[in-house]
Amino acid sequence: MNIITEKLLSIVSDWDGKFKGAFNIREDSSCAARQNSENIKIENKEGKPGIVVRVSGKAKGETVFIPACVTKSGIDDLVYNDFYIGEGADVIVVAGCGVHSDGEEEARHNGIHRFFIGKNARVVYREKHIGTGEGTGAKRIDPVTEITMEQGAYMEMDTSQIGGVTSSDRRTTAHLAAEAKLIIRERLLTDGTQTAKSDFVVTLDGDDSGVDLISRSVAKGNSVQEYRSVIEGNCRCTGHSECDAILAGNGIVNAAPALNAHHIDASLIHEAAIGKIAGEQIIKLCTLGLTEEEAEQKIIEGFLK
Repeated sequence: MNIITEKLLSIVSDWDGKFKGAFNIREDSSCAARQNSENIKIENKEGKPGIVVRVSGKAKGETVFIPACVTKSGIDDLVYNDFYIGEGADVIVVAGCGVHSDGEEEARHNGIHRFFIGKNARVVYREKHIGTGEGTGAKRIDPVTEITMEQGAYMEMDTSQIGGVTSSDRRTTAHLAAEAKLIIRERLLTDGTQTAKSDFVVTLDGDDSGVDLISRSVAKGNSVQEYRSVIEGNCRCTGHSECDAILAGNGIVNAAPALNAHHIDASLIHEAAIGKIAGEQIIKLCTLGLTEEEAEQKIIEGFLK
């Protein structure tokens, strides 16, 4: 691995020089390092670039790291990763992505992840994105996540875009069987002329399934964000969608949450709020010795935690 990869890993996946347990590190469209554990096996995907991760039902509280890094301009990295989570497994998946460019050509990573989560399995999925480098070429990250959850399965999906990404197009779809629960938390920060799109479609197909979808974002400078969510309630189920956004400078946010209830016992709720930082919040922090810019930054940091 090169130095840029190590720096990106420390940001997106808390790399401290090594990973414990199973991992696969992708660098510039190739595998830089891989390790299996007793209950988690990683193998190459046949016919396409990417990996297959198989988690045994015996895995309890284990972590698998699958970060991907693009370290130079001119690379368009496309990867297909499949995750098979065994019945009753309990696992954390860390899938951070960093894109670095010091040149004029575009640098891009597009990860297509498919999760097949077995009965009563529990998955925590963490995905942190960042763009770095002083190059004029675009730094793009376009993740696609497809989730299929069997009866009683549980998943937490925590995604964040923490800066430097020129454009992103994030698409997530999920299908939930009976008693399955999905929690999605998204945090986005854009600035300058950056753009970010988020598209969520969650289908509740089994009785007593449920989803809680929460997005928090800050649009600074002249950046533009688009948020779309659709919850399909096809049974006795619960669904909640919440979109909160802060505008700073000339930032633009378009939010379009939608609920489609196809069953009399589908209970679906959505909330959306977009606005600027309240002046009294800035004034209060300024009285404590902060400048207006420092106060705004503190408020944004707290909002995106």
